[in-house]
Amino acid sequence: MLESAQALIRKTAEKMKLDEETIKRLIEPEFAHEFALAITMDNGKKKVLKGWRIQHNSALGPYKGGIRFHKDTVREEVQALATLMSIKCSVAGLPYGGSKGGIAVDPKTLSKTELERLSRAFAVKIAPVIGVDLDVPAPDVNTTPQIMAWMLDEYQKIKGYKSPATFTGKPVSMGGSLGRTEATGRGGLFVLQALLEKTRHRVSRPPHPKGTQAIDSKQVSSSFQDLSIAVQGFGNVGYYFAKLAHEAGFKIVAVSDSRGGVYIKDGLTPETTMKCKKEKGSVAGCYCRGSVCDLKSGKTITNDELLELPVDILVPAALENVINEKNMKNIKAKIIVEMANGPITEEAYEYLSKKSLPAGRQGVIIVPDVLANSGGVTVSYLEWVQGKAGYWWSEKKVNLKLEEMIIRAFEAIWNKSVAKKMPLKQAAFEVAIERITSAMV
Repeated sequence: MLESAQALIRKTAEKMKLDEETIKRLIEPEFAHEFALAITMDNGKKKVLKGWRIQHNSALGPYKGGIRFHKDTVREEVQALATLMSIKCSVAGLPYGGSKGGIAVDPKTLSKTELERLSRAFAVKIAPVIGVDLDVPAPDVNTTPQIMAWMLDEYQKIKGYKSPATFTGKPVSMGGSLGRTEATGRGGLFVLQALLEKTRHRVSRPPHPKGTQAIDSKQVSSSFQDLSIAVQGFGNVGYYFAKLAHEAGFKIVAVSDSRGGVYIKDGLTPETTMKCKKEKGSVAGCYCRGSVCDLKSGKTITNDELLELPVDILVPAALENVINEKNMKNIKAKIIVEMANGPITEEAYEYLSKKSLPAGRQGVIIVPDVLANSGGVTVSYLEWVQGKAGYWWSEKKVNLKLEEMIIRAFEAIWNKSVAKKMPLKQAAFEVAIERITSAMV
């Protein structure tokens, strides 16, 4: 993953004819912090875990990036994610650099008290190297608003003063922002709608009155109903993308989680499907349309089968590398929206991107993850702004600002893509690198 991220930056930078020293500054992290965390388990025994905070690039502003708890986390992964956060923040037009944190641990094996001790222990380790204008952590894989609340509380005890803007993704009661939970999925939908306007891909997004949300249920458009979407991954990101897309008039025909998925040709209802999933423990078997779940409505499918469905839009929103050399020739979707991080391997991307130039509009158009899933970090930025100001906005205002910012980011990448006749991913990296290098001193 690290080699892939660095290769993408190097390849783009070389095409931009940047010198070798500048490329090195774009690739190498500015700081890499590694910690040993000794926590007391509920049985009284000590357990030592390894953790990291990698701070990649601060040319555009304070470092920004999540903290993940995962048993397979390693330094190289954290560094790769920090590198891609620098690109993502730049793509989104945010005044941030990139960072990432992680602990090699399976949080499912910890009790709530053990999880709290671990979270507070990590906050103690990173306290000297984070801050409201230095490095602003947030949730990532297997971390939650509650974990951010524990970390913020510990950080404030160490510093001796309140600093709600130092962490984002917090509970609203501790200075979190309204709209943050849905932000990543909502942002992805905004990008998809903007793309459809540009490509006139069978339909274009209808205009919505100034001052209203594009996906307000009162503004639902029937013109999207002939566009089918399959969403792999029915966690926070995939669920809200599916839910909001359904409200906007798209037809969600398939969703899946780690245990499998369902396909309903005539379209399913995400909210009812999620309710069924919570009751059953899995999406598989949840054939839900409207308020009713009926076994006769659809069929069970695997995650692999979902990717190869004959749909207009494919949304991988779960794991990396799910579209690869084994299945790339079987992808039938006309548009792929990368809501997961790195869901397409380099080989598959090269194969698919040959047909993904906007000017062609005949094959696959790939919306890169650094743009598609930047809604989360964009609202994290809005949370940071609110925390620094000590003034919190309504959810409607947050959503309107998110739409404005993410459409602006899309426009910059689209214009670069068209002007230089390159895929959106390459255009996104060029836009990001131009912004970062222009701020370097």
